[in-house]
Amino acid sequence: MVFSSPIFLFLFLPVVLAGYFVTRGRLRNLWLLGMSLVFYGWGEPRFIVIMLASIAANFGFGLLLDRIRGRPGARALLAVAVALNLGLLVLYKYAAFLAGNASAVLTLIGASPVQMPAFALPLGISFYTFHALSYLVDVSRRAADGQRDPAAMGLYIVFFPQLIAGPIIRYHYIADQLVHRVVTREGFALGVERFVIGLGKKMLVANTVAVPADAIFALPTLELTPGLAWLGVVCYTLQIYFDFSGYSDMAIGLARLFGFRFPENFNYPYIARSMTEFWRRWHISLSTWFRDYLYVPLGGNRHGSARTYLNLWLVFFLCGLWHGAAWTFVAWGLYHGSFLVLERLGLGRWLERLWTPARHAYTILAVMVGWVFFRAETLGQAESFLAAMAGFASGSGLEQHVGLHVNAIVALALAAGVLGSAPLLPRLARWRRGIATIEGRALVEAGRLAGLVFLLVASAMLMAAGTYNPFIYFRF
Repeated sequence: MVFSSPIFLFLFLPVVLAGYFVTRGRLRNLWLLGMSLVFYGWGEPRFIVIMLASIAANFGFGLLLDRIRGRPGARALLAVAVALNLGLLVLYKYAAFLAGNASAVLTLIGASPVQMPAFALPLGISFYTFHALSYLVDVSRRAADGQRDPAAMGLYIVFFPQLIAGPIIRYHYIADQLVHRVVTREGFALGVERFVIGLGKKMLVANTVAVPADAIFALPTLELTPGLAWLGVVCYTLQIYFDFSGYSDMAIGLARLFGFRFPENFNYPYIARSMTEFWRRWHISLSTWFRDYLYVPLGGNRHGSARTYLNLWLVFFLCGLWHGAAWTFVAWGLYHGSFLVLERLGLGRWLERLWTPARHAYTILAVMVGWVFFRAETLGQAESFLAAMAGFASGSGLEQHVGLHVNAIVALALAAGVLGSAPLLPRLARWRRGIATIEGRALVEAGRLAGLVFLLVASAMLMAAGTYNPFIYFRF
């Protein structure tokens, strides 16, 4: 079940809200836990068993860690718990990738390839595994107490707004909210508004530009022209941002309906002036997770420059691998890690002396080139696509050309995407708060409400029409 589906919007969500507000106390967590399992199991109920086993095991590990932390054996117990969680992730997500690469090496030396049964990937396993690890490490570090209520612990892992595609909520951030939270009228209204904005970003922009992006990346590379390649990567650059940030907006808004406050996951990353700044604005919950649970424990920047660069590379290597079991994701991660190292080596200081628009251009160009690795099916396709962008294309432009993939709707979505990538809404909000007259404020509020109604109605119409509706981050 996805947020941008009629069954979620017009059946599941109203039922969950109704049940939540007629229950009280601990029953509310139980209700949300049960309905989150329904949400998760809607398409693939067989994976609920894995989910419940993970919750039960981590609940037990958390209680044990809470009891013995600071004593001999605590580190060993944490290591076992982390290894079991990562083992589950490796089994379902990376076993085939590892076996395939091992087989390639064995074939070169004349040995038999590795035989590995195919495992279906449980939805959202990368996200709920990182939630479980956050819980275990936070309890071990005394950043939070072990959770003694299995319903609260289970809700932290499977709460449906963040279950499938994040944001990744660190346990110490939300531990108190699992027990004490209040739904206010203002908070509920803000939640609805945030959800509608996210739905509009997803349905009106991301889904529209996804059509030419997917069509162009599916073309044989021999048919690419420079214009087509650039159109494909521009569309994908907007698709992935509006798809993922739209989902995050919906998740943050949904959580607010039930009294939870999730941290922001995006802060207009395409206006960054360096790649370092980009990673302070893009998928913030993932980058802070890696910072707190991997980069800092590795030593961070406390052991000299060489160790810092190695740590950055390792973090971004794993960040790329987290996104998918393919060399394209590894290349994407190492590519970004290399930029962060280069900016620390002096590129960053040189950039600071440049004209600000030039710094924006450097960042968005570097990000777009990186998206080619992220989107391509193979490194070979990425190489050919980048060659086409650089002008070394072999397409004639007769069978495939830009005009085939751009119509008025796509052009409008591209324009909306470019404008929406800039922080215009926060500026409008500040301007709105500065209006002095009652009539002026009423007029602006009416316009804001009309805009939200338009987003909701237009999105619902596209849903009813069954338009192209993929979610990029679901496969992670």
